Amino acid sequence: MLRRAPGDHPGLFTDMYHPDAAYVSWLTGRNGLTTFDLYVRSAPFGGAYMLLAGLEAALKFVQSFHYMPDELAFLARIRDYDAAFLDELANLRFTGEIYAMPEGAIAFPNEPLLRLTAPFREALLMESGLLQAINLATLVATKAARVVWAAQGRRVSEFAFRRAQNPMVVARSSYIGGCSSTSLLAAAFDYRLLATGTVPHALIQLFPTEEEAFTAIAESFNRYTLLLDTYDPRRAIHTAIDVAHKISKSLGHTLAAVRLDSGNLVEDSRYVREQLFLAAMSSVRILASGDLDEFEIAELLAAGAEIDALGVGTSLGTGAGNVEHGISGGALGGVYKEVAYVEEDGSEQPKLKLAGSKTTWPGRKEVYRHPEWQEDIVQLAHEPAPLGYTRLLRPVMRQGQIIPGSLPPLGEVWELAQANLRALPERYHALKVDMPYPVRFSQALEHMRAETGQHAQSTIARSQELGDGTGIVGSKDALTAEITSVPDKES
Repeated sequence: MLRRAPGDHPGLFTDMYHPDAAYVSWLTGRNGLTTFDLYVRSAPFGGAYMLLAGLEAALKFVQSFHYMPDELAFLARIRDYDAAFLDELANLRFTGEIYAMPEGAIAFPNEPLLRLTAPFREALLMESGLLQAINLATLVATKAARVVWAAQGRRVSEFAFRRAQNPMVVARSSYIGGCSSTSLLAAAFDYRLLATGTVPHALIQLFPTEEEAFTAIAESFNRYTLLLDTYDPRRAIHTAIDVAHKISKSLGHTLAAVRLDSGNLVEDSRYVREQLFLAAMSSVRILASGDLDEFEIAELLAAGAEIDALGVGTSLGTGAGNVEHGISGGALGGVYKEVAYVEEDGSEQPKLKLAGSKTTWPGRKEVYRHPEWQEDIVQLAHEPAPLGYTRLLRPVMRQGQIIPGSLPPLGEVWELAQANLRALPERYHALKVDMPYPVRFSQALEHMRAETGQHAQSTIARSQELGDGTGIVGSKDALTAEITSVPDKES
């Protein structure tokens, strides 16, 4: 029997508790229009910003969401759901609307990257698929932007395929972040990216001597790159120069670059540069690779390394942090929280989670940016836009369908990302920032949060007086809140 790939099961791209929660919603008849915000509480890698990516995959997931008969049969085996509920799931499609920052936008902590409004069950079932699409892509795009900034104008190639969490997402997101090429041919084919590569150590070791290996490579290609560090990079550069002169005379082929992948990159690159200069081969570029990230690149260049271009793999492919600098990585902590619910009487009630520093911001919101990047303002959707500010959330899906023009070609996404990165004030590009970018919440939003929180606390107190101890409220005649007494570890 031919099995479908995981991506061909959109209805099962949820966590187990999503259909369970949808079932409770169905049993109790509570399926009002609900708004969720998707946002990140802190910027990754000790930086100030996030470069948004993954929206195209997120919207395509939402639009394609449905349950196949075998998936419904699977749910019936693992849970004793009512058959009528499974019938509803069979016909469930997303019918709501989504507002989002475009791919290539720069965002900051605690401001909505995406706002979704739909009947509760539809909105809830979208949670994990949306977060999975945006979390990884945004993490990698941000990492790439930081690496490219640290490279100070030198080209950066993405070499992450063999260790990437999701190779295609990594290649696409790295390009959005500013990488000039990818080593992954499938990504180059699908996304029309520049494919680049050098040679592996195994090819050098295939031949009895390094000179024979270099000669074979030089004879095979009009322009070629030689890998110097298989045995001894300082000896290898002399062999490379001799071979390059010989093959240039006999075939006219050109040594375009040499690559260093290990060792003391600062001292070895200086030595290689000196030898190339003495050989009248200053046009030959020096490439560096070998478990590099933005911190190591910055340190290499500050120490005077003679490097013209860089290949970065693992740190991009895994969104890695840096232990030496005390920087965590590997995941972006995006969350998806309910902020408003329309009751049966048509009134829209703000929703709030009380959880210390993780307390949410209730209400439907908009995000606006100062024209000179002095601040962002998060405010309630009905408040008038601040004069001269740019609205960041844009309609991208309406009645369950992607709005035409909402998903521009990848080249346009790249252009927007690079324009935003150029506009971002230099102090917020720093690899570690002391002062975060100012994100201000409007007075009306602050008031709503305080009022909703006070009501929630008073409800908890009344509940404790009555002795039920649940801490959960669901009143229809007052501001309501989802209450937790202890911050949860998951979200």
